[in-house]
Amino acid sequence: AATKLASAEKLMYFCTDQLGLEQDFEQKQMPDGKLLVDGFLLCVDVSRGMNRNFDEQLKFVSNLYNQLAKTKKPVVVVLTKCDEGVERYIRDAHAFALGKKNLQVVETSARSNVNVDLAFGTLVQLVDKSRGKAKIIPYFEALKQQSQQIAAAKDKYEWLVSRIVKSHNETWANVGRKMQPAPEYQDYVYLEGTQKAKKLFLQHVHRLKQEHIERRRKTYLALLPQALDALIPDLDEIDHLGRGKVEKLLESKPDFLKWFVVLEETPWDATSHVDNVENERIPFDLLETPPAEQLYEAHLEKLRNERKRAEMRRAFRENLETSPFVTPGKPWEEARSFIMNEDFYLWLEEPVYMDIYGKHQKQIIDKAKEEFQELLLEYSELFYELELDAKPSKEKMGVIQDVLGEEQRFKALQKLQAERDALILKHIHFVYHPTKETCPSCPGCVDTRIEQLLASRFIRPSERNQKNLLLDSNVDRINLVILGKDGLARELANEIRALCTNDDKYVVEGKMYELSLRPIEGNVRLPVNAFQTPTFQPHGCLCLYNSKESLSYVVESIEKSRESTLGRRDNHSAHLPLTLILVNKRGDASGETLQSLIQQGQQIASKLQCVFLDPASAGIGYGRNVNEKQISQVLKGLLDSKRNLNLVSSTSGSLKELADVELRIVVCLMCGDPFDADDVVLPILQAQGCRPSPCAAGAV
Repeated sequence: AATKLASAEKLMYFCTDQLGLEQDFEQKQMPDGKLLVDGFLLCVDVSRGMNRNFDEQLKFVSNLYNQLAKTKKPVVVVLTKCDEGVERYIRDAHAFALGKKNLQVVETSARSNVNVDLAFGTLVQLVDKSRGKAKIIPYFEALKQQSQQIAAAKDKYEWLVSRIVKSHNETWANVGRKMQPAPEYQDYVYLEGTQKAKKLFLQHVHRLKQEHIERRRKTYLALLPQALDALIPDLDEIDHLGRGKVEKLLESKPDFLKWFVVLEETPWDATSHVDNVENERIPFDLLETPPAEQLYEAHLEKLRNERKRAEMRRAFRENLETSPFVTPGKPWEEARSFIMNEDFYLWLEEPVYMDIYGKHQKQIIDKAKEEFQELLLEYSELFYELELDAKPSKEKMGVIQDVLGEEQRFKALQKLQAERDALILKHIHFVYHPTKETCPSCPGCVDTRIEQLLASRFIRPSERNQKNLLLDSNVDRINLVILGKDGLARELANEIRALCTNDDKYVVEGKMYELSLRPIEGNVRLPVNAFQTPTFQPHGCLCLYNSKESLSYVVESIEKSRESTLGRRDNHSAHLPLTLILVNKRGDASGETLQSLIQQGQQIASKLQCVFLDPASAGIGYGRNVNEKQISQVLKGLLDSKRNLNLVSSTSGSLKELADVELRIVVCLMCGDPFDADDVVLPILQAQGCRPSPCAAGAV
């Protein structure tokens, strides 16, 4: 029969949490003051208590056990507060249990919730033998297992919180209801309680808020340099001011509110402005934070450095202008040691001073070319006795150079001998063929400008726009490789340049094309002699030879070029249009040698699948015999073979159609004169009586 415990009017407590909070739980009286007992948990406190002797406690427990043993009911010894347990007390308690018929001992900690369920389960098994025997685990091993279980449950619960809670504005009441059905929430609350679950939620929300604030702070700090550049870009305005005066200066700027917002409450990260994501303006109190102060100092330093670099650029330009060592065409490598100093290297990067030097070189080269053209005009008698084709012999060219050689304007282009020779040939070509295209001032030729004025004065606005488009599209580009040995390529390049305008444009079939030449005379496998470069895409190749050796060089070079590009996507050289020309020295246009070279050239042209041009007539021209007709023939062939070439019809002819007019005006203006042709012609064209004739583009 079960043991009865009688205690009239005593209370029994149903408490699932820590003792000492009895008033917070339901209170019930024992029925009739009696309670049936099936077993006993004999508790022994193994912690170090104040004013308490453990030996006396153990003696009391021993006496109590003697009384319980009389009931014949199962007894389990429970060691409590093992989280603060004393090793000797635990050892003595085990020894006591061992001496009492091997009583089972369970080490527990209610505060850590370790082995509490195990203590009751062990007693239940002793009462009901049908139940399986519970395995008793020592406290520290049970604590380790429970810690692992809690850690795993915590990880799952935190994952659940991170999946559900995405905003720092979420509340526990709302999120707690969402998480209640989830097993991750239930397991963690069972092990650790609701308060710890709430604490982890609040920590997650706090972390989300801090991350949100940090993102906003980074956004503001990234925007701050732009705001400072926009509002205070002048160093003189802020260099002498303290932080407080700088803030007042910022507030006085008209665009201040475009960049900043002044909040009634501060700091900004503790106000509702944090959640106002639509307002991207910078909180003004952010300027008082160390990162913002560092950015302001960086802004000041940047302005100071920019001023210093501007001063260095100005000093560098002045140094170039005053240095006698910087002459037209002098490479930077030769001028560097005379120009650069420590400050220039310190404050100017290489692309900057190279750009300044390049622009300065262009200015002095253009000026030197203009002065050289003036020199050619002053010595016009040198060019009177030339042959009709305007190509002087080598002897005549030597005489011209001897006469001009003492002039400083001639010496100024000493580093640009090829361009100087080309200018002489251009001048000769202009003397004997004075056209708009060969004018040294092209495209500033007065004839061209007059045509443009007449065309724009007498056409409708819509037609004027179309005509401007046609004019712009009339200029196309031809990139030509000239391949030859022993000076053949360079000499022909100079002859072709002499036939071009000042800006390297060439007229083919009445249309103007920008002509870019690349003479090659060395090993084509070297980068410096490559057919194709990042800035030069050839449209064709003109191959020159005057002997078996030079013909062999052409064949080998073509084969090497094709081999080097074999398998590449941009295998342009394999399909490059080729033209083979035999060039001969003066007086060498007949004989078996010439016929043999022609036959060999024709065979090679057939092998290379290219065009072969017969040599020009002997006895005419300077240098190698390639005349203007042959050059035009080559360029026409290239134009035909170019892909996607869009030719726009020419718009010239306005002046030719001027016939049957009532009044003709002859205007004499000098090309290149700083006095603009517009100032002379426009007053006439704008007169009331000026109108187009029925058959002309513009007439009076």
